[in-house]
Amino acid sequence: MTYTVGSLVKARGREWVVLPDSTDDLLVLRPLGGSDDEIAGIYIPLEPVTPATFDLPDPSQVGDYRSARLLRDAVRLGFRSSAGPFRSFARVGFEPRPYQLVPLLMALKLDPIRLLVADDVGIGKTIEAGLIARELLDRGEIERLAVLCPPPLAEQWQSELRDKFHIEAELVLPSTAARLERNLSLGESLFERHPFVIVSMDYIKSDRRREEFKRACPEFVIVDEAHTCAYGAERGGHHQRFEMVRGLAQNPNRHIVLVTATPHSGKEEA
Repeated sequence: MTYTVGSLVKARGREWVVLPDSTDDLLVLRPLGGSDDEIAGIYIPLEPVTPATFDLPDPSQVGDYRSARLLRDAVRLGFRSSAGPFRSFARVGFEPRPYQLVPLLMALKLDPIRLLVADDVGIGKTIEAGLIARELLDRGEIERLAVLCPPPLAEQWQSELRDKFHIEAELVLPSTAARLERNLSLGESLFERHPFVIVSMDYIKSDRRREEFKRACPEFVIVDEAHTCAYGAERGGHHQRFEMVRGLAQNPNRHIVLVTATPHSGKEEA
């Protein structure tokens, strides 16, 4: 019998998911709800493998609230390390629309991630960028995150990250920077102390703050309203926002996602 990728089988007294490297005789399997460390190969001519079956729910065994909640929590935790394609889905507070997964799929094919998300207004660019960040965090590929945005959008980003992605980010604004720096150790940057930050582009673009941010910048950066950082002749070209983003991009290992609804101004020099 041939088992397709993603099908469920039973062997060695437990259920498994068939992985892509399987052949007709050799199945590469991951335990259902297990981790990559438990992946095993089973040679079908030597070991019995059967399709996995599960009993239908029994209406006479209703259970109780605690049991249902325990099952729900187990399923959510299992999603994070199971054979599903996205580990972040157990940590987001909404159901993404199918088109919002496209930037995530594209990002996971890049190393480092250098991506421009230029959907129209109202499509959900914040969600698309946040999904990439949440997925990398849950995969353990990044530990810190910075969002660079215009000051009026900072609180909106903070609430979106908190409510939709369970990421508690600090606001780095002229009104909050002094408080955040108050308890820092000698030589420590607030960007090293706080793993998740939302930074006002106008605050951080000055030469002194820009150099500090470049030194302690997280490994994943989202730049909102990225068109305001474009190279433009009307400002003499090398304006501060452009220099900021260009400096961050010089690190070959840093992931950068640019977000804008205006990917091009129509000017050839931009």
